Amino acid sequence: MATAGPRRGPGMTEVARAAGVSQKTVSRVVNGEPHVSPEVRHRVLRAIRDLDFRPNHAARALLLGRYRRIGVVALGSPLYGPTSLLFGLEQAVQRAGYTFALASTLRGQGVAVAVESLLEQGVDGLVLAEPVDEGTPLRLHTDLPVVSLGAPVDTAGGRSAVVRADGVAAARLATEHLLGLGHRTVWHVPGPQDWFSARERVQGWREALTAAGAPAPPLPAEGDWTPASGHAAGRRLARLPDVTAVFAANDDMAIGLVRAFAEAGLTVPHDVSVVGFDDIPAAPYLSPPLTTLRQDFAAVAARAVDLLVAAIEGGAHPAEPADVAVELRIRSSTAPVRTRSRPATDGPSPA
Repeated sequence: MATAGPRRGPGMTEVARAAGVSQKTVSRVVNGEPHVSPEVRHRVLRAIRDLDFRPNHAARALLLGRYRRIGVVALGSPLYGPTSLLFGLEQAVQRAGYTFALASTLRGQGVAVAVESLLEQGVDGLVLAEPVDEGTPLRLHTDLPVVSLGAPVDTAGGRSAVVRADGVAAARLATEHLLGLGHRTVWHVPGPQDWFSARERVQGWREALTAAGAPAPPLPAEGDWTPASGHAAGRRLARLPDVTAVFAANDDMAIGLVRAFAEAGLTVPHDVSVVGFDDIPAAPYLSPPLTTLRQDFAAVAARAVDLLVAAIEGGAHPAEPADVAVELRIRSSTAPVRTRSRPATDGPSPA
């Protein structure tokens, strides 16, 4: 005797028959399409509930008010920071029991376009992990809760918050560490200034120098986060005899600095101390091991998702959280100031 299989639940045909409409009308309601009268939509939704129809995600959102999906806007970049942050967000979203929807931004395609694509897919909230901004608050026409991992954002519903590593405090910490080793001042190799984090690091560097009464050297041309741009800055700085300490805006540029100093006959840290930012996996294994600032990308991601989910499920506005601290990892690329082992060749300023 054959054993009966699991009972198949009602389908769209049964829902259409119970509501007295066509299957196409049921499909329109399930997928949230327009051109359905309120009375017909009500009949279809009532039939769905009465028959315990198991709908797809769009219909479930109609019935329950949620998609169980979080949208993330991020820069399409292979750089360590954005990639680590994106991985942390994906893990945190999955732990929270939501699905993860990603919209990448590219040059020429802004955040607003990416957000619109996520809203069309259906999401319950948004995380903005886009690091490039124009220096003014972004305005989004949505009443969904939004958490930004960079610059502040305005929303139509006013439901937004910012979660980020405290880049200003971190840059102060790096600069103070070098000043504490007896260096008269600290040079800085900045990242691209259309990145919120790069501007924060310049701000913290300046604040530390001002607080210590140390002169602020001119900034070299801004880098692009790559070792090549750090190397180019290092070649210019190596020609200046008063450069004994440099804080680079990320570890990759610090790697380029160290290489340029070595090519100029200068050793790190005996002639020049170098501090990076990010604590990339290779940092402890460089020669010398790199003193750097460690960002806990997983902690930032988890805090952002926790905040967003609380706003989604509680209906509240996301509260403004404290910044996530950044830790200084002291290794062998920094040392007390000493006279350079050989004079550098005079050259032009690093502007």
